[in-house]
Amino acid sequence: MALITSGTFSKALWPGVNKWYGNAYAEFPVEWTDLFEKYTSRKAFEEDVGVSGLGLAAVKPEGQGVQYDTMQQAFITRYTHIVYALGFMVTREAMEDDQYDVVAEKRARALAFSMRQTKEILAANVYNRAFTAGYTGGDGVTLGANNHPNAVGGTWSNILATAANLSEAALEQAVIDIGKWTNDRGLRIAVMPKSLHIPVDLQFEAERIMKSQYRIGTSNNDVSALVSMGKFPGGVKVNHYFTSATAWFLRTNVPDGMKYFERRGDSFNEDNSFDNDTAKFKADFRCSFGWTDPRGVYATPGV
Repeated sequence: MALITSGTFSKALWPGVNKWYGNAYAEFPVEWTDLFEKYTSRKAFEEDVGVSGLGLAAVKPEGQGVQYDTMQQAFITRYTHIVYALGFMVTREAMEDDQYDVVAEKRARALAFSMRQTKEILAANVYNRAFTAGYTGGDGVTLGANNHPNAVGGTWSNILATAANLSEAALEQAVIDIGKWTNDRGLRIAVMPKSLHIPVDLQFEAERIMKSQYRIGTSNNDVSALVSMGKFPGGVKVNHYFTSATAWFLRTNVPDGMKYFERRGDSFNEDNSFDNDTAKFKADFRCSFGWTDPRGVYATPGV
């Protein structure tokens, strides 16, 4: 049983320690909120059900009847809320004899740090596994794929035809691809990229691409079309929890794309065991991360 005792923090029982370190690191600002839209839930799970639209209008010859079309239920995405929890126990003697309040004062900070890191990693992992077999959405394929099925037949892609590292040309091609997207019935839809999401490794390249008024890496005095046209109004978002050094993602304005459901927010509680004078501290939250419409993201693993 994991238990903090006097022996666990033996140095805390005696004077002479100049500094306790390792529990006061600075944290990055919350980043997972840039990756998902937040929703609340009051049920054990949530389901999003797709609906196929209607097709194009047909010519109606004089005196003949109207051609009727149909709509149908499409893919179903289920968000099952999972509880994540962590805690620790401390003996009464360890708390009484602690000369530096190491256990007493630092406990909430350490627990909160762990809970925040857990949520960041859960969120980032949806993107980290965007190209990993087995991590599929409601349509049965991975988040980033060239074979997303339409409910009425056929497929479409939300990745580059040929994987490419982050560059001006690759971003321009991504914007072009997004501009050609259609709904399940093949009708054009007005999708626009909102923001670029990258790992720490690509922050300098992204800065050069997105902040230069002129094209980079060329002696031509051409304007940067990406910048002058304002193609990424949400800017560049660096995520410190992305695990790939080359993968990058564009979030789009498609509704019901990347979704986070909060069933229960962060909760911190403490209690005492009457029999053995042990103090217990715990934190938990209940949530789910995922995606409904993969058109909410355009992605490439890089090379």
